[in-house]
Amino acid sequence: MRGEAEADKNARLALVGPTAADVRDVMVEGESGILAVSPPWFRPQYEPSKRRLTWPNGAIATTYSADEPERLRGPQHSGAWGDEPASWRYPEAWDMLQLGLRLGTRPRSVVTGTPKPIRLIRDLLQRKDCHVTRGSTYDNRSNLAKPFLDAIVKKYEGTRLGRQELYAEVLADVPGALWTQRGLDDYRVQKAPDLTRIVIAADPAITSGEDANENGIIVAGISADSSAYVLEDWSMRGSPDEWARKAVAAYRKHNADCIVAEANQGGEMVAQVIRSVADIPVKLVRATRGKYVRAEPISALYEQGRVHHVGVLSQLEEQMTSFTPERAADRSDGFSPDRVDALVWAMTELFPDITTQSSGANRDRMMADLLGGKLN
Repeated sequence: MRGEAEADKNARLALVGPTAADVRDVMVEGESGILAVSPPWFRPQYEPSKRRLTWPNGAIATTYSADEPERLRGPQHSGAWGDEPASWRYPEAWDMLQLGLRLGTRPRSVVTGTPKPIRLIRDLLQRKDCHVTRGSTYDNRSNLAKPFLDAIVKKYEGTRLGRQELYAEVLADVPGALWTQRGLDDYRVQKAPDLTRIVIAADPAITSGEDANENGIIVAGISADSSAYVLEDWSMRGSPDEWARKAVAAYRKHNADCIVAEANQGGEMVAQVIRSVADIPVKLVRATRGKYVRAEPISALYEQGRVHHVGVLSQLEEQMTSFTPERAADRSDGFSPDRVDALVWAMTELFPDITTQSSGANRDRMMADLLGGKLN
C-alpha cells in the first residue's frame, strides 16, 4: 500500500479488515501496520474520524469493515488491501470491494491472512490472475518472540491444524467429519428472514480458569417454512457470572424465547446462575447420549439444506468441520467442541420432532427418513 501511494499521487486505496477495530489496530496502527512501515518523510496523516490516511503527495486510503459490506458499494478505488478475508463475517464484502476497483490503469488487490478453506479463499486460489505467495511461521521466526514461537510450535506442530496455522496450507475436508466446509458454504446466507422462534443455547464449561474449555453460546432461530438460521456465536471463556451475562445479553439483543442450557455438570445451579442475572425463561437439557450421536440428526438437517449460517461463523465452523467420532470420544489433543454442543442443543430445541432421542433401529430409521432413503 505504501508503494502504491508513493508511485501515484492520485492513488485511492481501500483497507478492509474483519472489523473496524482490526483495520485500525492491525492494518493502520499495528506493529506491522502502515504507519509503522512509513518513513518520517512519507508518513501519512491518519484521521480516524474520517476513516482516512492521506500521504504527503495526495494519495488517500480509506478504511472499511467487512462487517459492513454496503459501505463498499459506491466508493471507487485504484487498489485495495484485504486482511484475513477467511474471518470476514460477510464474504459479500469482497464482491462489493471488487465492484469499486475501477480507477487508474491497473487496479489490483492484495490479500493477506491464514488460508482457511472457505469458498472465498478457494475461489481466489483458482483464479489465473491471482499470484500466490506462501510463508510459514518458521520463515518469520526472526520477527517473533521466542516464547510465542515455542508455544505455537508445541501446540500445532505435527497436527492437521498445524499445516494451516504454521505452513499456510489450505486444508481439505476431514474424513469422517459430520460437516464439510463446502456444505456450510452452499447454504450460507447474508441475512435471515423473519423468524417465528429464536433461542439462545448454552453449553457451560465446568471450570473457568485460564486453561478451561469455552462456554458455548449459540443464537439460532427458525422461520415459518421450518428452515433454521444460526445467527451468532457468542461463545467465550469466563466465570459462570460472565457467561451468564453474555447469554442474557444475547437473549435481550435478539428478543429470544428462552435460554436452553445443558445441565449435566451444574444441574439446577446452571439455571440459578442465569436467573441471578435476569429473570428470564431457562430450559435445562441433559445429555443421555454421546456427543457424536446427538449431532448426527443435526448434520442430516444441514445436508438437507434446512440450516443456514448467517455470514461466516469461523470458530464454530472450524469445530464443526473437525468433528469426527474419534475426536468426539478422545479429546486428549485439547479439542473440546463446546460451540458444536451449543449448536446441537439449539437445533434440538428448534426441531424437537426430528431430534427426539432414539437409539438403534429407531435412530437409523429416523436418519433414513431424513435423507429420503430406505433401509432394508
